[in-house]
Amino acid sequence: MGVTGERLRSYIERIERLEEEKQALADDIKEVFAEAKGTGFDVKVMRKIIRMRKQDLNERKEEEALLETYMAAIGMI
Repeated sequence: MGVTGERLRSYIERIERLEEEKQALADDIKEVFAEAKGTGFDVKVMRKIIRMRKQDLNERKEEEALLETYMAAIGMI
């Protein structure tokens, strides 16, 4: 196997290690959600809050306003 093959193997092995780490993190997150659920928190709402916290404030306000407009349009509020 030449230099190209060695480099390719190196990339593949690094990706495999990162995939393993990603799965371990996903398992840890799942465990934290299960723990929160066990103490009475609503996991669905927690996920929504986490998603919202990632958004820019203006983006979030725009989305909330649009949601309210749509809900009013179909008689939900």
